[in-house]
Amino acid sequence: MISLRYHVVSIAACFLALAVGVVLGSTALNGTLLSGLAGEKKDLGSQVADLEAQRNALNARLTDADAFAGSMGPKVVAGTLDQRSVVLVTTEDARPADRDALKQLVGQSGAAVTGEIQLTSAFADPEKADHLRDVVTRLQPAGSKFPTAGDSGTLAGALLGSVLLLDKTTAKPQSSPEELAAALGGLTDGGFVKAGQDVKPAQLAIVLTGAQASGDGAGDRAATIARFATQLDRSGAGAVLAGDAGSADGTGALGVVRADTSATSILSTVDNADTSAGRVSTILALKEQLDGGAGRYGVAGNAQAPAPGVTAPAGN
Repeated sequence: MISLRYHVVSIAACFLALAVGVVLGSTALNGTLLSGLAGEKKDLGSQVADLEAQRNALNARLTDADAFAGSMGPKVVAGTLDQRSVVLVTTEDARPADRDALKQLVGQSGAAVTGEIQLTSAFADPEKADHLRDVVTRLQPAGSKFPTAGDSGTLAGALLGSVLLLDKTTAKPQSSPEELAAALGGLTDGGFVKAGQDVKPAQLAIVLTGAQASGDGAGDRAATIARFATQLDRSGAGAVLAGDAGSADGTGALGVVRADTSATSILSTVDNADTSAGRVSTILALKEQLDGGAGRYGVAGNAQAPAPGVTAPAGN
């Protein structure tokens, strides 16, 4: 009996010792783990602080660079478009501040802005494409030739190109003042455009858009603006489609143009018009259009160079 009790006590002692060992070991393990996690947290915090410092430094450099471009821009573009004329077309999502700054730079280049047109959200709405097509066809000026492509963007570009742009060869109006008034009035009544006062035809056009489209039908909306700008280019002495870097993505109007070699061969695009440097590039691209050239400019991955006449950095 004594022997049995001895064994029971011994076994109990062993279990107690094992339990104590597990607890002590677990405590030591938890202490080591917590210590390691605290160290990693400290390292990550240090990395985050370093990255934030780098970001702030880069933002400061970008701000300085854009301020320099803004101060030098008027000197760079001075005289490049002397005695020329430009019509400014904006989409609804184009920033007014970018439009006003670009308009000012056009004037500093020696050109005159002959009018402003805003395309409403209905203009690129896929559900209203048939209505836009019908309105454009009804407003076609007598004697003008529209492309066989039946999409609304191309047809609208043909209509507005025929009334807003001068003939590329003769620099004379391609339509009468009455036809211009009828086209703008019909598109305004249809809810597709908002026209400024006293719009007159010009030699060149700037189409200013915002970022990439989003939501249902984003690709269709971007394609409508892209085709519109491309046809507008064909109608006169030249055009530039400008937006911000997001507009050069797949569902952005610039992205659609840059994915089409037939469009990029004639239409110039600038993807950083929200910066002073991009607006200068837009003016220089207009001059290049006059000289018969075209290009993809800006900071997006599908740009060929920062600006006309500027060699792209290695790797682009």
